[in-house]
Amino acid sequence: MSTVDHYDKIPNNVNLQRDRKLQRALEKWQPNFLAWWMNMGPEGFQLDDIYLRTAISADSDGWAHFDYVRMPDYRWGIFLADPVEGRTIGFGDVEDVPAWQQVPGEHRNALKRLIVTQGDTEPASVEQQRLLGHTCPSLYDLRNLFQVNVEEGRHLWAMVYLLHNYFGRDGREEAEALLFRNSGNPDKPRILSAFNEPISDWLHFFMFTYFTDRDGKFQLLSLAESGFDPLARTARFMLTEEAHHMFVGETGVLRVVQRACELMKESKTEDVRALGGIDLPLVQRYLNFWYSTSLDLFGGEISSNAAAYFGAGLKGRAYEMKKYEDHVILEDTYIVPKPGTDGVVDDVVPMRNALNTVLRDSYTEDCQRGVDKWNRAIEKVGIDFTLTLPVVGFNRRIGVFADLPIAPDGQILAQELHDAKKSDWLPSDADQQYVATLMAPVMEVGKMANWIAPPTKGIKGKPIDFEYVRRYAGEKA
Repeated sequence: MSTVDHYDKIPNNVNLQRDRKLQRALEKWQPNFLAWWMNMGPEGFQLDDIYLRTAISADSDGWAHFDYVRMPDYRWGIFLADPVEGRTIGFGDVEDVPAWQQVPGEHRNALKRLIVTQGDTEPASVEQQRLLGHTCPSLYDLRNLFQVNVEEGRHLWAMVYLLHNYFGRDGREEAEALLFRNSGNPDKPRILSAFNEPISDWLHFFMFTYFTDRDGKFQLLSLAESGFDPLARTARFMLTEEAHHMFVGETGVLRVVQRACELMKESKTEDVRALGGIDLPLVQRYLNFWYSTSLDLFGGEISSNAAAYFGAGLKGRAYEMKKYEDHVILEDTYIVPKPGTDGVVDDVVPMRNALNTVLRDSYTEDCQRGVDKWNRAIEKVGIDFTLTLPVVGFNRRIGVFADLPIAPDGQILAQELHDAKKSDWLPSDADQQYVATLMAPVMEVGKMANWIAPPTKGIKGKPIDFEYVRRYAGEKA
């Protein structure tokens, strides 16, 4: 088990004190991070005491501590999962080669690109969500928002450590750039388009944490197989924290659905909006948007880069060692969807070139589990409505389906008809304006906004009516 240093400026289990040059570089980056956090992190709550969990070790038992903390005082640390003695690379053309403890020169640029792209998503989501606290449906939800935010900040630290420690001067420059780009900024946007989308209300937030953070899960699962051992160990521990983010999304949407069903049953009407709720067709439109937007994060259906990363041992499949027997896949093929004359059809391509699609299909299967849970809640109260995932070609901006006029059911339509029906499938301005009218903050202990059902239980054994956020009475920061 790795030793954790809690008394350093930067809590860590990588023995920073042994490398004074690296320690000084990270301590120099730290005030820049804190300045970014104050400027681009949650607005108006920096002086409040939040009941948060903080990572204190990489051990599976007792890895986190729960207590009140002001977010600027949060102990963002660097934690890698414990090393596996004698670990070898498990896939690709380097199968069974000892895992790399340093960056191989021939893979330096590719690994840096993978780390920078992953690292860029972490602060981006904080920026996207920075104003949501002002419209929270409860203190329980407000606390969950901030928990997601501070852990995305810690994930940024994890990627910055790799850049500083293993990529020299250009790694340090990339670490600075992670604080320079900003979500939605027209001149210096975030790298991936989904992380430039506005998250203006809590239904957007719940869908984002369910669908987009789930993409993060599968990207981390792939990186956790990497032959570059420090990256693999970093990703493995990040997955421990990521699970809560998806829980926030899954249960958040479930509570919106449950409340809509309650209002329909109580009033015996489908006009949930008249009762201050979020109707199920609107939930479907938000679902359509964030699922399709998140699919773009997997890249093109057929990718020579994905094939090269796999062959080189840089990025495997999710659950590579647990799920698959053949870890070389030179002769295997995979069915990949593509646009046909009347809709989506199948194509057969070499497995290595289809690895983006392989990962995306695993993601879709995982997404469906939550959708099934939401549908069971609807079915339980006898309401005739089913939430569905749209086909992979719907509302795409990347890959073989980019900008094609495909309906959620897979039909390829005339462009004019497709454009006319967009408001049936995706949140319209009017939809979002309506949801905005519901976003009045509820900050009384134990109270809940009308449009969302209460959770089934609180955090870490605390009751639902626990004071998860203690508001600061003085001037706000």
